[in-house]
Amino acid sequence: MTSAALYRAASPPSPEELIARARALVPEIRARAEETERNRRISSEIVAKIRAAELLRTTRPREFGGFEYDAVIALEIALTISAACASTGWAVNGALSNGISFGHYPIETQRELWGDGSDPFSCACFAPTGTAIPAAGGFRLSGKWSFASGVDHASWIRLGAFIASSAGEGPGVGAFFLLPIKDVEIEDNWFVYGLCGTGSKNIIVHDAFVPGHRVLRFADTRAGRTAGAQHHENPLYRLPLLVLGASMLASTAVGAAKGALADYLDMTTGRKTRGALAGGGLPMAEFATVQLRYAEAAAAVEAAELILMTDIRYAMAKLRAGNEITVADRIRARRNQAYVTKLALGAVEALNASTGGAGLLLSNPIQRAWRDVNAVARHVSLNWDAVGTMYGQHAFGLEPRGQY
Repeated sequence: MTSAALYRAASPPSPEELIARARALVPEIRARAEETERNRRISSEIVAKIRAAELLRTTRPREFGGFEYDAVIALEIALTISAACASTGWAVNGALSNGISFGHYPIETQRELWGDGSDPFSCACFAPTGTAIPAAGGFRLSGKWSFASGVDHASWIRLGAFIASSAGEGPGVGAFFLLPIKDVEIEDNWFVYGLCGTGSKNIIVHDAFVPGHRVLRFADTRAGRTAGAQHHENPLYRLPLLVLGASMLASTAVGAAKGALADYLDMTTGRKTRGALAGGGLPMAEFATVQLRYAEAAAAVEAAELILMTDIRYAMAKLRAGNEITVADRIRARRNQAYVTKLALGAVEALNASTGGAGLLLSNPIQRAWRDVNAVARHVSLNWDAVGTMYGQHAFGLEPRGQY
């Protein structure tokens, strides 16, 4: 009997059991982190173990064999995996959150995804760099997209595109188009300095047909008002896309910084300085600068995690109470997602700056976390300057310019 079958022979796991399963995977994920980076993709063995641990079912509707646990549990799992390896976390976090975001699609689409009882891995390119032309029963989609994280393991991919409008009427309506991976071409261009193991390659589509039920308009996902949300009774599926998705992205940075904090403590404890400098041969832990670096990073990581978890709990509480997630709520969540990423960036900067020559080694987990968090912070959804000004625009009564 496979490990997946062993899990599913029992009653549905509790949230605590799912989190424990994620923690049980941490030693192997951490041990493979350098290999993951070198191979530029997550290993098939790790993906199989994540699937076997039923983590991809965390937020999936019960109607399709999922557990319908809310986004707080998904976020806890995301932080756990990201602390072991940010590349693995980045790709897995997206697949985890799709248990909710795919619940936005019409029920016909959900049956296609989950109706056979499998645990499909999925990825997405949200930027609308493609064009969709209306056709009988759906659309013809073409274009090129970047950053399809985890595509090597995906069986489905979601792509952002504008629906072509009549001449002179602007770019048209933005929407997400869901395709089986066989309908796209993968261009292997992922040679980077951070999040190296995510395999975030280019995607090319040449005139692929996408039926209408696999299309979801941006405006509906932002507000959480979709056909899928109306089908499911659980308010979980009314969670706006960016409140969920960008929080999961930010969790990679926070988790990676949390892992770097533990690695720094392990590496520094018992280590002595080398060379002929003043203070040579003294324990590193006795230097006030080292103590302060650790304190600064620890405070930043704890604050970031608290902000991220508090926002998701607040959103879920509002939905359970039958209230809407307002524009003000969404923009505040967007501000906080970018801010916790900034805090995580400050934490790894503080730690990496005091690793000395050992920090130059690509195998050094603190240096890897530093590169990975810098890569996360470059994501347009988490850019502090862009998101922070959007929050300020809203606060001053101006029209916010950005995605929320």
